[in-house]
Amino acid sequence: MNGRRTYALALAVTALVAGVGATASTGVTAGTASGQQAVRPKPTPTAKSSATPTPTPSATQLDGTLQILTYRGYAEYGGVSSRVNWVGSFERETGCRIARLDIAQTAEELAARVGDRPYDLVTAGPALAADLIQRGQAQPIDPAKVSGYNDLDKRFRDMTTVSGKVYGVPYLWAYDEFVRDRNAGGGLDDVFSSTRSALRDSPLTIAAAALAEGAKDPYELSEADLDKATALLDRNKDRTYWRNPIDLIKGFATGALDYAQVTPYYRTLLQKAGVPVETIKTRTTTGWLDSWMLTSSMPDTTCAYRWLNWVTAADAQRDAAAWTGMAPASEKACKGRARAMCRTYGMGDGKRLDRVKFAVRPPGDCRADDGECTDYATWVKRWQELMK
Repeated sequence: MNGRRTYALALAVTALVAGVGATASTGVTAGTASGQQAVRPKPTPTAKSSATPTPTPSATQLDGTLQILTYRGYAEYGGVSSRVNWVGSFERETGCRIARLDIAQTAEELAARVGDRPYDLVTAGPALAADLIQRGQAQPIDPAKVSGYNDLDKRFRDMTTVSGKVYGVPYLWAYDEFVRDRNAGGGLDDVFSSTRSALRDSPLTIAAAALAEGAKDPYELSEADLDKATALLDRNKDRTYWRNPIDLIKGFATGALDYAQVTPYYRTLLQKAGVPVETIKTRTTTGWLDSWMLTSSMPDTTCAYRWLNWVTAADAQRDAAAWTGMAPASEKACKGRARAMCRTYGMGDGKRLDRVKFAVRPPGDCRADDGECTDYATWVKRWQELMK
């Protein structure tokens, strides 16, 4: 590894771990962008009663406590030495207490853990959200009880509405793009054909392949369209499928990778670290939204709604966006420490966001049982076969 590459690797990894390493619903681990005004939220001292809480599942909500399952960086519960502590402020200002705050690193881990105990609130991406609704494990939300709800971007509010009922409060979002090392050249075809390429390890990457093959709606694929997308992915058995962004950064910094599927945050992080990557222009791209959801097992939602009001406030979304390397759902949060992140993702730029095909749990609004399109279980099965 030459000196420039060594320095780039060290700088990029340092910038990544400077944040808490938040995990997005697609299994992406994020951090805080190097060179992008990477501001850590000011620490808030935690009351002694909040330190190392002992949950009482049977008393959840009835005694003013909450149990939460989320991704790292979406809600931090710090002790005396913590640099971030949203939970401590919430507890003091609302009188509610977080009895348990469980953290998942990937979407798969979160989905596997959601049934472990009677959680009151969970953050969910499109696949898990649809599954919770379908199984009756999520309850509708009353937007009138969420003070900042109307400040959230309408396109995101629409994504969490099913049959006229609201099932989630939009929180953070991101989208994918394909990048290449300028020295390597090449285009989108090389992303899928080169052995020096890295794609996201998620069944929803099938949607990105479908877009590359010309699909109009990458989440509503016929059997033939699904075959075409998976054949494109199957073209190269030796590419990298990544979950940990440190591996992604290391791949570019050491020269092992020429192409990758990343978020604009990671692309900017690499560029600021001196790695010569650039975006491969495409007509459309894939993205996702994470939302806070209420589970159906709560006997009393008083403190849960206080939490939803807390996380929809501009200050909370501003801190979370800056800390995770994602964009906030409220444009009012695009100030101060989150301004650079909003600019990176194009928050408020309708034309730019119109290019993003935001994920829904396949098959979206079409019917799988009449042969019109494939369901998510089929996608998962195909993905598992690709990973063998």
